[in-house]
Amino acid sequence: MFGLRSDGRKIKSLGPIFRVIPHVMKERVDGHVYYTQDLPLKYLDIYIDKKEQDGIKMSYMNIIYAALIRLLAEKPALNRFIMDGRTYARKGIHISLAIKKEMSEESEETTIKIPFTGSENIFEIKEILDNVIAKNKDIETENSTDKVAKFLSHVPDWLFKFIVNILMFLDKHGMMPKIIIEASPFHTSAFLTNVGSLGIDGIYHHLYNFGTTGVFLSMGKKKKSYIYEDDNIREEKAISLKWVADERICDGFYYANALKSFYRYMKKPELLEENITPKEDIR
Repeated sequence: MFGLRSDGRKIKSLGPIFRVIPHVMKERVDGHVYYTQDLPLKYLDIYIDKKEQDGIKMSYMNIIYAALIRLLAEKPALNRFIMDGRTYARKGIHISLAIKKEMSEESEETTIKIPFTGSENIFEIKEILDNVIAKNKDIETENSTDKVAKFLSHVPDWLFKFIVNILMFLDKHGMMPKIIIEASPFHTSAFLTNVGSLGIDGIYHHLYNFGTTGVFLSMGKKKKSYIYEDDNIREEKAISLKWVADERICDGFYYANALKSFYRYMKKPELLEENITPKEDIR
């Protein structure tokens, strides 16, 4: 019961600081750290052009989504989460994504959450992602998240508050039903949002106190930006990536190395073409 969860394994071997931090910063919003990463698009454009010659239509979203999954597979501490002062290693990798069924103000938004093992290559990830997005953009399609949200939208306010409080209590004490965790987009390794498709720059999006999200990544629109690289500053076509992460799950050195690894995949997306064996969170 207490400390046991269907979606994670409690980590027992933590340094004194990371044992204390979750009890000092009790809420996920208390642990927000922010980072901007201006991404030059020339490397992605070259890769996309090469794949197009092979008959494969690749997008920035496909590459960034695949790189995020690879990052979580190779840096498993990023896939941890805090609940009731306890640190857990998440079982599996899940990426949540909000999509509009149609690009209009009247169109409804839906949220999808896709599970991965972390061993997948970019082509496998692209196929899964594209199929799920296409399916959920259908006006008639209702995924499990939609069904739960639709049910709760018809519940009276007093009952709705009671249900949410009960769910948060169950989640806090490791008693949340597995079916709810699987349907909830908030119980996820990371959220990815492409606000560039809305014509705006990247945004810093908060992490949710409800659920277990540890990372939120926002993609902005294409723009001209000054890029510092190889001791040179030059103006290039770029997009701004905005990261928000929970600083309670790992230290700054680990985060810095993770961001460097992510940038390496942005410069050489072909590295994502190989299947890998995900690293285990051994603590």
